[in-house]
Amino acid sequence: MLAIFLKTLPFFALIGLGWGAGRLRFFPEVATEWLTRFVFYFALSAMLFRFAANLSVAEVFDPAFALAYLSASAAVYALAFAVALARRVSIPEASVEAQCAVIGNTGFLGVPMLTMLLGPAAAGPVLMVLSIDLIVFSSLITLVITAAREGQVSPRIVGVLAVGLLKNPMIVAMVAGLCWSGLRLPLPGPAEEFLTLLGAAATPGALFAIGASLASKSAERFAVALWLGFAKLVLHPAAVAFAAFHLFAVDRFAAGAMVAAAALPVAGNVYILARHYGVAPQRVSASILISTATSILTIPAVIAWIGGA
Repeated sequence: MLAIFLKTLPFFALIGLGWGAGRLRFFPEVATEWLTRFVFYFALSAMLFRFAANLSVAEVFDPAFALAYLSASAAVYALAFAVALARRVSIPEASVEAQCAVIGNTGFLGVPMLTMLLGPAAAGPVLMVLSIDLIVFSSLITLVITAAREGQVSPRIVGVLAVGLLKNPMIVAMVAGLCWSGLRLPLPGPAEEFLTLLGAAATPGALFAIGASLASKSAERFAVALWLGFAKLVLHPAAVAFAAFHLFAVDRFAAGAMVAAAALPVAGNVYILARHYGVAPQRVSASILISTATSILTIPAVIAWIGGA
């Protein structure tokens, strides 16, 4: 485990560097916002397109893989939702807490880190996890909050969700890459070098942006945030491991990559959604802060367990 911890340490050191720059206000919030946009719309999209363009649809989509991840995530989602309702919080708040329990930082942290630690073969499974998170669970929270507030799910909301998915650069990049792969077109040399050069900025840029964004977050509602961090870092990967290794016929390497992706800390886009809807943003902020700090130890432990499983 020590060797794996040392391999993951540079990734978290970059997050720490961003956090320090943010805390010292050398890198203000507005700079973090623009760096995040660059990574989201350009660098990460280039990385995802290049990965997808070198994969087949079969390497990305596996029904057993999808069912294992969906069923395990749904179970943890339902548990977190029920625990929240037992504390007598509102349905929108419960949906936000459930989102914290299952949505990891797959795009900004998982794609660059896991493909480097586990090898290029991890790209397909990690992209599948990212796709399910973006399409299924990011849509679910919108539907639940809207239904709770309006008393129904109107066709207008379904249309808004569809447009939102089509505008998401990560989804567009992955779909475009898979289409390119499906057409069996080789990437021209200059295009390959361009995507490699631009995509290389995704890892340091994303990690630095994660750290800088954490600098403005606080650990309020500590008990709830601690529970949500435990659900995300322990319960979610444990449930995914049980489903992938025991309930469904998932390839062992793909199952391991899925478990590693499930072990990632709470994603920053959950905070964006919580702030957009005005539902418990400080609670989400604390969950992101606590889970990211704790994952410095939990992610190497999970990856070491995968290697010995």
